[in-house]
Amino acid sequence: MQTDHCRQRVVSLAVRWFGVLAACAVAAQMAACATRSAGPVLEPHVEVPAPPPAGGRVLGRSERFVIYKPAAGDTLRSIAAHFLGNESRNWVVADFNGVAQAEPDRVLAIPLKPLNPTGTYADHYQTVPILCYHRFAAGNGNGTGGGKMVISAANFAAQLDWLARNDYRVISLSQLSGFLQGRQVLPKRAVVITIDDAYESVHRVALPLLRKYGFPATLFAYTDFIGAADALSWAQLQDLVASGLVDVQAHSKSHRNLIERAVADTDEQYRQMLDTETRAPRELLERKLPVQVRHYAYPYGDANQAVLDALSRQRYQLAVTVNPGGNGFFAQPLMLRRTMIYGDIDLAAFKLKLQTVRGVAAP
Repeated sequence: MQTDHCRQRVVSLAVRWFGVLAACAVAAQMAACATRSAGPVLEPHVEVPAPPPAGGRVLGRSERFVIYKPAAGDTLRSIAAHFLGNESRNWVVADFNGVAQAEPDRVLAIPLKPLNPTGTYADHYQTVPILCYHRFAAGNGNGTGGGKMVISAANFAAQLDWLARNDYRVISLSQLSGFLQGRQVLPKRAVVITIDDAYESVHRVALPLLRKYGFPATLFAYTDFIGAADALSWAQLQDLVASGLVDVQAHSKSHRNLIERAVADTDEQYRQMLDTETRAPRELLERKLPVQVRHYAYPYGDANQAVLDALSRQRYQLAVTVNPGGNGFFAQPLMLRRTMIYGDIDLAAFKLKLQTVRGVAAP
């Protein structure tokens, strides 16, 4: 593909030429590939920053790129921390250069500004899958006390481990906003984890595994359920939020199907019901927890125009269905696709649900 070809040309040129002036020419070619604009963008007189503590060598710098030759002690995390201000952005360096780790003397191009934030290419575009879980069981048992909605700790751990070992990057749901607005680049294999309803097994089974892998998740709670026998307590919800990994958002007040209305209901009564089911959980969650509620999961995944209007009135920014598939940058923010993960699927079936790219048919 054209982008990969540009990257290969850039890296091969940089490997052959370590002088600053040569690196300037390399960066100019890279910027031209990324922006399709003419003219050099890297000037020889640009001030070069101090190298990272590991002692790598900065070969050149522009507003868009740094050309960097790593030293023996460098890692992608240390490079990202120095040049991008956050070690968790190591994926930016990895994705752009097509590498899994930093190697001494292998020149890297480090994008300083977002490139292709919509994830669109000549023959494909990026999509972000949102996975949906419900209940968890300790050990190896699936389906205990809840049918196929229950996934065992062993299977959940295997899925998280597979994501980690295969370079999938679990991002928070809120990170999708910038991508959907065409301004934020996401990892090529970005995936979102969500959990519905607020069963207590989220705290007992799922949270330790999320902590083990450092993966964020969004918990959608319907507030009438909180404190019930097999539901999370407010103290457990506080603990989930305090972990820094779990964001608690709204799943309605009562979990009723929002597109169903009583025969005797007037339009105004239906509108008031929708306002209650969208406003009440937001207000209660924000009063009880240190969260800002701007995301919503539709009970049963169902929505109509009246429901969408109610979410808009309550200032929701993202909402999720249970229509499977990945989300491109053009996805409707209040009708995001989400893929159910059931307890009876094996790892092979799980892999098939991770749609991170879709091809574009030739005209």
